[in-house]
Amino acid sequence: MDAVQIVKSSSPSHEGIRIVRGAIRLFAVFVVFLGTLFIWFMMPTNTYKQIWRPQIRRKANSSTFLGSAGANLLVYTFPILFIAVLGCIYLHLGNQLNDRKMESGSNDRKKKRFAVWKQPILSSFAKISAAKHPDEHIWKPKLESAALMLGLVGNICLAVLFFPVARGSSVLALFGLTSEGSIKYHIWLGHLGMTLFTAHGLCYIIYWAATNQISQMIRWDKIGVSNLAGELSLLPGLIMWATTIPRIRRQMFELFFYTHYLYILFVIFFILHVGITYTCIMLPGFYLFLVDRFLRFLQSQTRVRLVSARVLPGETIELNLAKTPGLKYNPTSVMFINVPSISKMQWHPFTITSNSSLEPEMISTVVKSEGSWTKKLCQMVSSPFPTDQIEVAVEGPYGPASTQFSRHDTLVMVSGGSGITPFISIIRELLLLSTSFKCKVPNVILICAFKNSLDLTMLDLILPMFSTSIDMSNLNLQIQAYVTRETEPKTDGLKPVRSIWFKPNATDAPVSPILGTNNWLWLALIITSSFIMFLILIGIITRYYIYPIDHNSNKIFSYSIRAVLNMLVTCVAIASTASGAVFWNKKKNAMENKQIQSMEGPSPMGTPQSLFYNAGRELESLPQQSLAQATSVHYGGRPDLKKLIFECNGSSIGVLASGPKTLRHEVATICSSGLAENLHFESISFSW
Repeated sequence: MDAVQIVKSSSPSHEGIRIVRGAIRLFAVFVVFLGTLFIWFMMPTNTYKQIWRPQIRRKANSSTFLGSAGANLLVYTFPILFIAVLGCIYLHLGNQLNDRKMESGSNDRKKKRFAVWKQPILSSFAKISAAKHPDEHIWKPKLESAALMLGLVGNICLAVLFFPVARGSSVLALFGLTSEGSIKYHIWLGHLGMTLFTAHGLCYIIYWAATNQISQMIRWDKIGVSNLAGELSLLPGLIMWATTIPRIRRQMFELFFYTHYLYILFVIFFILHVGITYTCIMLPGFYLFLVDRFLRFLQSQTRVRLVSARVLPGETIELNLAKTPGLKYNPTSVMFINVPSISKMQWHPFTITSNSSLEPEMISTVVKSEGSWTKKLCQMVSSPFPTDQIEVAVEGPYGPASTQFSRHDTLVMVSGGSGITPFISIIRELLLLSTSFKCKVPNVILICAFKNSLDLTMLDLILPMFSTSIDMSNLNLQIQAYVTRETEPKTDGLKPVRSIWFKPNATDAPVSPILGTNNWLWLALIITSSFIMFLILIGIITRYYIYPIDHNSNKIFSYSIRAVLNMLVTCVAIASTASGAVFWNKKKNAMENKQIQSMEGPSPMGTPQSLFYNAGRELESLPQQSLAQATSVHYGGRPDLKKLIFECNGSSIGVLASGPKTLRHEVATICSSGLAENLHFESISFSW
């Protein structure tokens, strides 16, 4: 029995926590979430519009506290926010169990990823007949009905559009997803939503033109739907949509990046268009996004301390930043970095290569010179006379709530170029488990392809720069490195690997969790308290300002003013509660931050020797010797992935692929060929 199983069986409380987590997940997913989906799918049907909705509104309108919007808040907004709070509790209990080291493979196999999309039933045409519209062609009212249905279905797309881009989302983590891994759903939903909204607008324009009502295009009614606001919402949406074309996004990334801030205008005019009542359908996803976005904003205001950088010959640098020991993250996590001297607005994600337990006071990431922003950063760091200080801000880290790499007998990791970086974090995690916790870990086979021999130095990053407690004897590691564009090693005129140390700045702070070590509980508190504050404030406004004028008739008080009041109250509630939570945690951790700031950092060491370009010198480090012995370098060809994967032994073989899309597709094809039943494929991609 291995060490992990011993820990499990020795603690009955762990089993109780697992039961509670299972109950939370079962209730959140199969009761609340599926119930909400059912309401969404029923919304465009006549059953909902003609039977259910009038009954709900009849009861809601009797209340003077929230008015007609109260029904939609109860039906659409509250369940999703309730799931988010349950997810926070679920993840906090997972941290208590230390899932990263204690979850078994059997539990992992039960996890399902929910990415189901169904189109609601459209049935309004059945109620349209020529008898009811004797003076019109029958296609005109049908076109109007189709336009309305397109808008309703587009609203459902908008309701889930913001979930994948909330990086610290408890909802995604509850379903075993991450923001980076779910961004494709955001892209698909964005395309689908904009297609529906564009068709929705065009259908109405055609209908108005055909019925001599073209003046409806500039109509902004005090009561009801505001047509002009819808057109003003669609315009920034179309601009954002145009810049998502792959060629534009890749070649003019800054244009794509900056135009995406138009989502603010899109949402504002959308709310003014449909009114606050129908906004409740998309409110929960956007509400959670606002909470996450504001927390990111608060974290980004702190300048973090850049301790050192390791410059590799292949236009690659490793950045080492100070962090608090309480900051924990899992392998394959990412961190968003901003360098104001390059661009105050641009944030770029990079895989974290360090291990939060192995390197408790340092967090590292690798930057390869590939785009204009990364080229400027690499030139700034690797110049012959680098600056003494570089201002850096970070957001994150963000990553999976738990990892299950240890459940396999063998772990095959296939990478191309800089795709090796997430595998560095996995190898360091396995080194920690095998060394510090004496856990049984899988055999590891790393198959990495590089364009030229300069990039081989990225293998040096497998060993931490600041940790001396590495014992590689407990990890069965094989590295098969392939240099595809060279037939022999080239070492003439190569610059050595060198380390650069930066001077500390009194205003810099270590990277720390924005909500402290109990971040999930704090997030649950922010969501709960902000929503309660929203309900109280909007209830007071409704009862003592709107109700005396409108008396819940929805025929007197301006829909636009009501929408603006709700937007302001939402922002106030989120900003005040999130700021209070962050301030409390920052004050609580002030002493720890001062201690780290007062440190002069690790004593500058000599530049680490490269395994490849210092071959004439004897490697003094035992881990370096072990890593060199485990590495085989092949020149002049690509790896035969099919042969290498099928030659692996084990009842369960995890196959991870990271790098170019063609490489990931090739590995996926091999694993899905059916020639071997013990292969379990997973793609790691951070590109859009």
